[in-house]
Amino acid sequence: MEATKTVLSPEARREAESLMKKYPDPGAALLPILHIAQREFGHISTDVEEYVAALTGLSTTRVHGVVSFYTMYRKAPGGKYLLQLCTNVSCTLAGAEDLLGHLIRRLGVSPGETTPDGKFTLLTVECLGACGSAPAMQINDDYHEELTAEKIDRLLDSLV
Repeated sequence: MEATKTVLSPEARREAESLMKKYPDPGAALLPILHIAQREFGHISTDVEEYVAALTGLSTTRVHGVVSFYTMYRKAPGGKYLLQLCTNVSCTLAGAEDLLGHLIRRLGVSPGETTPDGKFTLLTVECLGACGSAPAMQINDDYHEELTAEKIDRLLDSLV
C-alpha cells in the first residue's frame, strides 16, 4: 500500500527514535528502521527512502544502497503474503526447483508477480541461511524449512 504522505505514525517514529538512541552512529540503526518503515508503508519506495534518510541524517544514496542490496526490503507493492523461496545451492539440491514449479502452478504466477487477488507475491531469493534444513521459504517474516509440496500446500491453505 503506497503511503499518501510519507510520515511514520507517532508510535513507529518513537520506535525509530528509540533505536537511534541506542547507537552512537544512527546508520547502525538503519536496517531495523527500514523494517519499521516497511511495516508502516508496505514497501520501501523512493519517498520512503528519502524520509528515512532525513530521519536518520544519512544520505539518500546510502539508504538506497541498503534497500537495493538486501532482499528483505520490498521495492514495490506486493501481495498480503510475500513468499520468498530460497534457490541457492543447498535448497536447489534439496528440491527447490520442483517446489518453485509447484508454487508457479498452484498460484498461477511467476517469480516477481502477485496473484490477481493480491494475496500472494512470489519471489526467489539467493539465501535464507537455512542450508541445514533445506529447502526453505520465508512467508512474510516467518521461516519454513524442510519443505515439501504437501507442506507448502498446507501453509498456503492456512493463509486463505
